[in-house]
Amino acid sequence: MLFTDPIFLFLFLPCVLGFYYLAPNKLKNLVLLLFSLVFYTWGEQIMVLLLLLSALVDFSAGLIINKGYRKLGLYFSFIFNIGILCYFKYAYFLTTNFSNLLEIFGLNVDYSSSFIDVTLPIGISFFTFQTMSYTFDVYRGKVKANKNFIDFACYVTLFPQLIAGPIVRYSEIEAELQQKNMRLDQFYEGCKRFIIGLSKKMLIANNCAFFADAVFSLPNNELSMLIAWLGIVCYALQIYYDFSGYSDMAIGLGLMFGFTFPENFNYPYVAKSIKDFWRRWHITLSNWFKDYLYIPLGGNRKSATKTYINLIIVFSITGLWHGANWTFLIWGLWHGLFLIIERLGFNKMLKKNHVSLSHLYTLLVVLFGWVFFRSETLTQAINYIIKMFDFKSQTNFSFFNFYFNKEVIIALIIGVFLATPLYKHLLNYFNKKSNKSLIYKSYKVFNSISLLLLFLACYYYIATNAYNPFIYFKF
Repeated sequence: MLFTDPIFLFLFLPCVLGFYYLAPNKLKNLVLLLFSLVFYTWGEQIMVLLLLLSALVDFSAGLIINKGYRKLGLYFSFIFNIGILCYFKYAYFLTTNFSNLLEIFGLNVDYSSSFIDVTLPIGISFFTFQTMSYTFDVYRGKVKANKNFIDFACYVTLFPQLIAGPIVRYSEIEAELQQKNMRLDQFYEGCKRFIIGLSKKMLIANNCAFFADAVFSLPNNELSMLIAWLGIVCYALQIYYDFSGYSDMAIGLGLMFGFTFPENFNYPYVAKSIKDFWRRWHITLSNWFKDYLYIPLGGNRKSATKTYINLIIVFSITGLWHGANWTFLIWGLWHGLFLIIERLGFNKMLKKNHVSLSHLYTLLVVLFGWVFFRSETLTQAINYIIKMFDFKSQTNFSFFNFYFNKEVIIALIIGVFLATPLYKHLLNYFNKKSNKSLIYKSYKVFNSISLLLLFLACYYYIATNAYNPFIYFKF
């Protein structure tokens, strides 16, 4: 079940909101847990048992740590979560590559066939990291172990952010699990945030995807420099508005139910360096790796060489976290490489030049990285990048005119504009006006009407069954 499905918008969500608000405070977590399990079971069926098992393991690990068996509880959680990740997500990739390695030495052993039919549970990368963060924090003494399984399972299975984040730490909503802060103004803000996220997804991401997916499906000999550059720009906007749109919807739904989820994006495409980009892109994942991997490895507290090794380790795992494919690993290493280059002194050089050069450098690195991220194979990625500099290539204008239509162009223009803080500055200008001023009142009316029109536009796309891929669901 997707947030963009009519059955979610007009049946599931009204039902869960109705039961949730009617339920006494002591039963709200139970109501949310039951509906969250229905939400997950709708698409994953039997895999909901894995989700419950994950919740039970980490709940038990917290209690074990609380009883004084700290390392036993920590290892129990770590081995289980990494174990299910390796089995469901990486077993086929690892065994296939191991079989290929053996073939080099003349040994033909195919272990990978045993894992071909293994189904990847949606959201496994998100909920395993989320539950592990709880165990790590209990181990470190940052939070106390939860002794109520209903409350803890509610935290683990919260349907708004279950399958594509943001990664919510237990400490961030611990108080709200115990005492709900239900306010009308918060519910209204949640509705606004949800509509904004839905609009990002349906109106910008999906239209950009229409062109980007067509481009990446083209045979290499039909790809031209113009189409290649426009294709990767559209994909960059697609993945940003797809994921940030989902995060906005999740944050909005959280507010409707009395939870405050962390922000996940902060205008990443205006970053002035790759380091700055990772402070703005998928913030909850970046912070997770920083707190639970980079710093425990030593961070930058030791030698420069050790710091570089730590960065390579972290970004290798960051790449593989997104998918069991060499393309994701190279994407992670690509970002890690430029973080090292910046640490070697390039960042100081950037600061001495005009800020536009820093933005251009960062955008180019990110765009080339997205080529690896989007491509199915390394060969496709390399050929695509070569085409980006093939000045002699001929553009197939019949393809171009069909896929690069008016909707794509409008989505591209609006997407570029909203990827900068200009719109935010404009909103701040109106919000600073006096509540009694005509400008402020007009702005509020216009804002409400705009939200309604955006929702109607989204409903039109949903009703017409328009192109609607969700990128981060497969991670």
